[in-house]
Amino acid sequence: MVDSPEKERVGTTEYEARTDADRDGFGPSTVQDDIILEVKDLRTYFQTSYGTVKAVDGVSYYVRRGETLGVVGESGSGKSVTALSIMRLIPSPPGYIVGGEVILDGENVLDLSDKDMAKIRGSKVGMILQDPMTALNPVFSIENQVGEAIRIHQGVRGQTLVDRIIHSLRQVRIPAPERRMKDYPHQLSGGMRQRVVGAISISCAPIVLIADEPTTALDVTIQAGYLRLLKEIQAETGVGIIFITHDFGIVAKMCDRVAVMYAGRIVETGDVRQIFNEPAHPYSEALLASVPKLEERTRRLYSIEGQPPPLFDLPPGCPFAPRCAYVQDVCRELYPTIAKLEGEHTASCWKLLDFDKSKSDPDELAAVQSVSVYSQQEVEPAPEEAETVAD
Repeated sequence: MVDSPEKERVGTTEYEARTDADRDGFGPSTVQDDIILEVKDLRTYFQTSYGTVKAVDGVSYYVRRGETLGVVGESGSGKSVTALSIMRLIPSPPGYIVGGEVILDGENVLDLSDKDMAKIRGSKVGMILQDPMTALNPVFSIENQVGEAIRIHQGVRGQTLVDRIIHSLRQVRIPAPERRMKDYPHQLSGGMRQRVVGAISISCAPIVLIADEPTTALDVTIQAGYLRLLKEIQAETGVGIIFITHDFGIVAKMCDRVAVMYAGRIVETGDVRQIFNEPAHPYSEALLASVPKLEERTRRLYSIEGQPPPLFDLPPGCPFAPRCAYVQDVCRELYPTIAKLEGEHTASCWKLLDFDKSKSDPDELAAVQSVSVYSQQEVEPAPEEAETVAD
């Protein structure tokens, strides 16, 4: 028999016992009050032969200086597309950012020209891509690839540039950087390549760093060292980190707050303790129940029934309704408004509103319903062979 997600999770007591001085497991919290990145109602759609794919459909979150925001959810939920939208790296066509704002250091980057955005990308916001094997160019040396961003954004040349490259490699704890900078990617191990990708991302001291599953290709020992390295860099520079991952173990150690995504939307946000100890949305509850527990003996691991809906053909109402154990009629009719819980804890679920739509503000209820008409009518549809990637 499959265990129910409502069953009490083992390990909660240990997590509650942590102190604020060591909440992430890697040292003191570095969170400051000022917000350096705020995403407001971001919508990124793709035109394909199947229809309009709403990969990001009204996402809103923020990151403070020195804070790590974890973004979790199944593959296809829109985590990476949101990150690429912030960087304005969506391939167009078939993808278009059709609405919302991305306020970086007080400036809406969606209003910038391509030339101005190129100056922001790499200098104010950096990104660590998923796979270091493909993120690095095999025909250029480490010196060339780390130095490119420094040369473009800071205009340094000669020995000054070399010194800055060595400093960036030393920041990510690469031994003998003077010698290793002459190497090519194939001469480095996977862990070292991941550190080089990190060095490129932090070389111009960005205020926001987007880490898109940076530990996927690393073994557990190297993974722990890399996460500790990111926290050390954050403590030194105060950079805000958006950490995209599937691993709740990493979330518990690394993150200050969590945003749970499903079908292109944020369904729950809150402090790590709040999400782990009292998940409010059924999807968050089911994700946590799916994590194996060493202390618990079970005949069969819990899994979420069904599959995420296709983003070009979302059902009316809440997209998680077909897989939800608490589903009611209103869930299949209307997308729920955001329910504000304790502190910064919020979730979008009719269960929190007693399945009563009269408890929602009419204007808010209308605003959260998915936009059904594609706003860029002049755009030609993508070729039939276009593929849709929404993770």
